[in-house]
Amino acid sequence: MFHIVLYNPMIPPNTGNIIRLSANVGFHLHIIEPMGFEFEEKALRRAGLDYHDLSRVSRHESYVAFMESVKPRRTFAITTKGQRCYSEIKFSEGDALVFGSETSGLPDKVMDSFSSENRLRIPMYPNNRSLNLSNSVAIVTYEAWRQHGFQGSIDRNNEA
Repeated sequence: MFHIVLYNPMIPPNTGNIIRLSANVGFHLHIIEPMGFEFEEKALRRAGLDYHDLSRVSRHESYVAFMESVKPRRTFAITTKGQRCYSEIKFSEGDALVFGSETSGLPDKVMDSFSSENRLRIPMYPNNRSLNLSNSVAIVTYEAWRQHGFQGSIDRNNEA
């Protein structure tokens, strides 16, 4: 299983969309607190629809608490400051994909825990703002899942 990690998410609809995504791909979602909203906020429920019961969501009081509890195989920071493209990586089960806050990204103390090889970027045109958080999570998540043959999915053409 892969891990999606949101560090200090601030926008409820983004987190709701990511809950829905994690339910649909079978990844475990981890939220590093504090969040910029209440977990039961209406906008979060609306975006996540009824996927809360289909997803695995854990909340952690800090990044250190997440690392001590989960002990991911490898961790990758997805950042506009990354030197390597996410598609250059061969992802392995147990890897954690770490995304920063919509407003400020990952703090230096967390970013410094990643080697330059584990700081990944999503290509985009120069001088633009970064992509929306839920879009960024979807791009990298689907690449990791694709590399593993979309394990656990239903092949709609060959359903029993």
